[in-house]
Amino acid sequence: MSRHLKVAVQMDPIHAIDINGDSTFALMLEAQARGHSLWVYEVRNMSLREGKSGLGAKREERLTARARPVTVQRVQGAHASIGEEQVLDLATMDVVLMRQDPPFDMAYITATHMLEHIHAAEGETGHRTLVVNDPRSVRDAPEKLLVTHFPDLMPPTLITWDLQAIRDFRLEHRDIIVKPLFGNGGAGVFRIREDDQNLASLLEMFFSHSREPLMIQRYEKAVRQGDKRIILADGEPIGAINRVPAEGEARSNMHVGGKAGRSSLTPREHEICRRIGPMLRERGLIFVGIDVIGDWLTEINVTSPTGLQEIDRFDGINTAGLLWDRIEARLAA
Repeated sequence: MSRHLKVAVQMDPIHAIDINGDSTFALMLEAQARGHSLWVYEVRNMSLREGKSGLGAKREERLTARARPVTVQRVQGAHASIGEEQVLDLATMDVVLMRQDPPFDMAYITATHMLEHIHAAEGETGHRTLVVNDPRSVRDAPEKLLVTHFPDLMPPTLITWDLQAIRDFRLEHRDIIVKPLFGNGGAGVFRIREDDQNLASLLEMFFSHSREPLMIQRYEKAVRQGDKRIILADGEPIGAINRVPAEGEARSNMHVGGKAGRSSLTPREHEICRRIGPMLRERGLIFVGIDVIGDWLTEINVTSPTGLQEIDRFDGINTAGLLWDRIEARLAA
């Protein structure tokens, strides 16, 4: 694509990011290198209201954000140069990157409803805005639930509020993982063995603080060799890293001590990607990160996937560039 794009990035505060690990920063650097213009804003600065008023006037919804133009550079402590705040009509953007971190709560869900007003909607000038990822699909595809549509690809899994069902599941599989259904980053994830006497107390704690069900999965010993993160661009795998848990830790997330290592895809992982790729493309889920332990798909991450910079360092590729190729192809189509 030869034309320069206007790109708004919906994200958490840019001054607080890790420039050597943040995937949103990598996407912004690549967009800027292609000549695209960048703005940043936070979800709390969005507003939705009717765009026209007056007797007989056509009334339309207008989604705006108090945003700032930004330029970025890979310089620690001076990575973002931010301009004056302006009220940005998001329907005038070519691309909106929805990159705020979970939790996937009602605030997150409301943001997807708001963005749906501009995604792929044709304005008076024929202009269309592409939201990445498609906000309706993000809302309809919580990562721990989307994977359940592929039961033969995932380990034994239970999603429930029912205490007896959880006890029966542990009795059957003996060693289990208990995690919040809408959690992220490994927070609140517990390994419970068959002789662990804390299961009842743990469930009481979870359900006293949340009305949401829990996800329970069979513990996979293969996690000691790593929990693989595979990045897909419009349904096609473009790279992977292996994340090995620290000694004495059941979680492989890097911010809790997991160590990243170079990795390539196994035949089973290629099969997983072939199975889920068409669904991701159909739903407009352009930037996706899946988690695989051994032979099993455990999560399909669509909200704010990470891992680009780690893959680039190990494989010497430009994953952000591959993603922008797919985004620009979508716009051209």
